[in-house]
Amino acid sequence: MTQTAKREPPYFMYFPGNYRWSAAILSMLSSAPWGGADVSEVDKIGRLLKSENATDDEAWFDACVRVAGEVRGRAERYAQAGYGHSAAPFFLRACKYYQMGERFRTPKDEKALDAYRTSVECFHGFVGLTDAKIEIVEVPFEGGSLPGYFVHAQGTAANRTPCVVHFDGLDITKELLYMRGVPELPKRGISVLLMDGPGTGEAIRFRGHYLRHDYEVAGSACIDYLEKRSDVDSKKIAVVANSLGGYYAPRCASVEPRFAACIAWGAIWDYHATWKKRIDAAFNASMSVPGHHISWILGVDTVEQALKKLEPFRLDGVVQKMRCPFLITHGADDEQVPLVDAQALYDAAGSKDKTLRVFTAEEGGAQHCMRDYLSLGIAEMWNWLEDRLVHR
Repeated sequence: MTQTAKREPPYFMYFPGNYRWSAAILSMLSSAPWGGADVSEVDKIGRLLKSENATDDEAWFDACVRVAGEVRGRAERYAQAGYGHSAAPFFLRACKYYQMGERFRTPKDEKALDAYRTSVECFHGFVGLTDAKIEIVEVPFEGGSLPGYFVHAQGTAANRTPCVVHFDGLDITKELLYMRGVPELPKRGISVLLMDGPGTGEAIRFRGHYLRHDYEVAGSACIDYLEKRSDVDSKKIAVVANSLGGYYAPRCASVEPRFAACIAWGAIWDYHATWKKRIDAAFNASMSVPGHHISWILGVDTVEQALKKLEPFRLDGVVQKMRCPFLITHGADDEQVPLVDAQALYDAAGSKDKTLRVFTAEEGGAQHCMRDYLSLGIAEMWNWLEDRLVHR
């Protein structure tokens, strides 16, 4: 009797058979080039879970928070002893581990929110010690404000520099985004406005800004803010966002003509259809978060209500209006959003200068948002931005 050899996944899986946990471990490890992870610390999280044969998200939260607390403790001891250069990277990684633990815990109880507050405090500790010039900012928004970080361009004599408005995704935050390649943009003479938009990060946890389909409202608020700064070239403001941000960024660039370029870091075409498939499969699909996350960020009680609110989350009829240069990056083997959606987005976009960059398993970056070879994806995206914002 011939046995069929078991096919190994084409990328690293720390927890074989558990897509979500393995994707989260890989997301941590892939941020290491920008200070987001130490392999020993991430492996400790994994070993804590494996040693207990744990399978539930409560165990995931506990393991991540335990390691985060240890890393934060080291950061605080170094800082108190006057070793700021040593403390800064420990604060940054502690922030990462707290948030990676908290992101699977919904609805957000006090334990989750306390962990999140601590994560932001850790990032602010990093901001106060790092050599990078980072401002903690507030962008006026609908009678209040949205929280963000302004990361200053480096190595340029220009009084006004290009700037990227960088939104997050379904379950990513401005702090996590910083550890996904943002430090490379200032080196190219490009400033970055990192934002928690409606439905993400502090904006939903502490300010009640739920996810909304008209994301251009937040995009326009960011441009309004940047136009008032004396260090930003208002004619060279791009918008970038990843994962569900593949809806946010094209929506913003299509409706708000002041954006000079756009990157969809992972394509979205019809987000209602994406979640309809997941719900019909009883959430037995490749997903980065628990199924109930979508109801929480939309501010509803049931998945049926969530589906109703997702009906306008479609880009057909919108991206045809886009005129600025447009880059779509997508993994050929993305298990969360199929490549056909990226092709549909590319075909419909009205921009004359548009590119669909597909990453293959052979080269790496074929998984969701290129998490399996993030440094390659970052290089390709930021090269494209440099060409359009700096060299033109």
